[in-house]
Amino acid sequence: MKHFIKTQPHWALALLAIVLVSFYWFVWAEDRYLSRATVVLESPQIAKPDLDFSSILTGGSGDKDLLLLREHLLSVDMLKRVQEKLDFRQHYSENGDIFARLWNADTPIEKLHDYYKRRVNVEMDEYAGVLNIKVQAYTPEFAHRMVQLLLEAGEEHMNDMGQRLAQEQVAFLEKQLKRLEDRLDSARDKLLEFQNKEGLVSPSRTVESLNQVVATLEGELARLRAQRKALSTYQSVKSSDMQRVQAQIDAMHEQIEQQRDRLAQATGESLNRISSQYETLELKAKFAQETYSSALAALESTRLEAARKLKQVSVLQSPLEPEYATKPDRLYNSTIFAIVVLFLALIANMLVLIIRDHRD
Repeated sequence: MKHFIKTQPHWALALLAIVLVSFYWFVWAEDRYLSRATVVLESPQIAKPDLDFSSILTGGSGDKDLLLLREHLLSVDMLKRVQEKLDFRQHYSENGDIFARLWNADTPIEKLHDYYKRRVNVEMDEYAGVLNIKVQAYTPEFAHRMVQLLLEAGEEHMNDMGQRLAQEQVAFLEKQLKRLEDRLDSARDKLLEFQNKEGLVSPSRTVESLNQVVATLEGELARLRAQRKALSTYQSVKSSDMQRVQAQIDAMHEQIEQQRDRLAQATGESLNRISSQYETLELKAKFAQETYSSALAALESTRLEAARKLKQVSVLQSPLEPEYATKPDRLYNSTIFAIVVLFLALIANMLVLIIRDHRD
C-alpha cells in the first residue's frame, strides 16, 4: 500500500477523493424533498374590438408573459416575500449538512439570493408553453407551501403588471375625454348663442333660399323685358301697356336689388358674413363632436383590453407534497465526480510517464 502511494500518488489521491466524496453523498448529505408544479398563463376570452387602441401601445404577449413570470419567481422581490411569509433564512440555516445548508442566517441579500436560486428552479418549456416550478427543502411541508406561495404571488404580480399600463391609459383617456366634452359643450353653446343672436337657425340655408328667390326674380325680370321689347314694336312708350310693363320691370329690379343687398351689403351684418361665421362655428362643433366620439370609442376599447390583460395561472400539475426525499442525486453525483477524477488522474499518469521517458 505504501509502495503504491509512493509510486502512484496521483491514483492514490484520486481514489481517496472518490471515497471521501462518495461517503459525503451516500452517508453525510442530508435528504432534500422536491416539490414541483406545472402551470400555464391564460387570459379571459374577450373578443377584440375592431379599433384596438391599447394594442398599438402594448403589442402582443405570448411566451413573453411566461418569461416575465419566470424572472419574477427568481427575483429578489420574490425572495423577500418568501422570507416574510415562510422565514426562508431560518429553515435553510437550521437544516442540512455543512456543505448544503445556509451557513449564516444573517447573510447579505445578494448571497442569500444566490442560495435561493440553488434551491428554486423555474424552467420554461417553449414547445408546450408551460412553466415548471421546482423547490427543494428539508421538509416536505415547507417545499409544498413554498411552491403554493410562488404560484399565488406569481399570479398576483402578472395581474398587477398587466393592468398597470391599461389603467394608466384608461385614466389618461378619461381625463382627455372630460376635456373634449367641455370643448364640445363650449362649441355647441357658442353655436346656439350665435343662432339666438342673429335670429336664424341656419344662415346657410337662408342664403340658399335668398339665392333661389333672386334667381326666380331675375327670370321674371328677363320675361318682362322680353315682353316690353315685343310691345315696343307696335306701341308707343307712353301707351298704358308699355307703362304697366315698365312699372313691373322697375319694381322687379328694385326687389332684386333689395335681396342682393340683404345677401351682401357693403356695411353692416350681411347674410354672407353671418353665414361664414356660422359655418366656422358649425365646423368647430362638428370637429369637437367627432373627436369626442373617437376618444369615447378608444376609452371603451382600452377598458376591454384591461380586462383581457388579467392573467390566470392555470395549474396543470398541482404543487406536490413529497412523501420521500429525491435530492440530492447521490449515485449520479458520485458517478460524475468519480469519472472526472479518474480522467484527471489518467492525464496526470500520462504526464508522469512522459516525464520519465524524457529523463531516460
